[in-house]
Amino acid sequence: MGTQRASDAAIVMFGDGRDWHGRSLTRAFKRRGITPLLVPLNACGFSTETATGLVIPGLGDRLPEGAFVRFVPGGSFEAVTLYLGVLHALRELGVTVWNDARAIERCVDKSTTTFFLQRAGLPTPRTFAKVDRAEAEAIASRVLAEGGKLVQKPLFGAQGKGLRLISSLADLASPEEVNGVYYLQEFIPPAQAHHQDWRLFVCRGRVIAAMIRHGSSWITNIKQGARAKAAIASQELVELALRATSCVGADYAGVDIIQGRDGRLFVLEVNSMPAWNGLQRVSRVRISDRLVDAFLDAALAPSRREGQEGA
Repeated sequence: MGTQRASDAAIVMFGDGRDWHGRSLTRAFKRRGITPLLVPLNACGFSTETATGLVIPGLGDRLPEGAFVRFVPGGSFEAVTLYLGVLHALRELGVTVWNDARAIERCVDKSTTTFFLQRAGLPTPRTFAKVDRAEAEAIASRVLAEGGKLVQKPLFGAQGKGLRLISSLADLASPEEVNGVYYLQEFIPPAQAHHQDWRLFVCRGRVIAAMIRHGSSWITNIKQGARAKAAIASQELVELALRATSCVGADYAGVDIIQGRDGRLFVLEVNSMPAWNGLQRVSRVRISDRLVDAFLDAALAPSRREGQEGA
């Protein structure tokens, strides 16, 4: 099968395609005979003058057969609501969207992720989310009095940015620094002499890659200087990652899991738009290819899937 022209693309990838992940995914699509239509979500919108009710540059009155979400731009509350509204609308119109807006909303908002993890009976650190500074101080005072510590995270943060270790009330950020929302998670002391956790990459009900992240500090994100080491995940880790991904409704996700000193495992976060360049460096599996194969299998009609064989 020859490579499709972008104007005839059946697949939309939301993002500009210029970052490492976008380029890697685009190459994987092209190896399967498809050139995805690259469209940033901030170029999309709604219109009653199109047959679909949507405005997606390059599609006109047509719908894509599938939409892969690599990146949701930041912006005002109204702007982000509009971007997610486009994703909601595509799903309502029967388009396969990975990940869809529901999963993205549940993962971007850490407090909602925590709610779904607890609802599914998954082990996760004690966590609190409040908008009142006095209540945040009361929570911190109680945990500190018990001999514990807290990690303060931005509600919408990623890649380890904005994390604070709360060892005293003075460590709490001002309301302005956290946009008025205090998300506090119990600090899990490391089981080993150094700080480490696991990142498992889940795709359509399978763990396709895993690594241990060794932190140079208590923050174990690769973007914050942690070292990645390939890992073979235990059955317990795999089951936790699969259940965590399922409970937020994600088709693929990066799941962060940490082990406490008593040996118990805790799910920290579920990432619906995970980075995997660090994981790829220590993995033999070509993650983008596995991801694209699974996505196309879900998005394309059987006749179209057969046409991809040998591409």
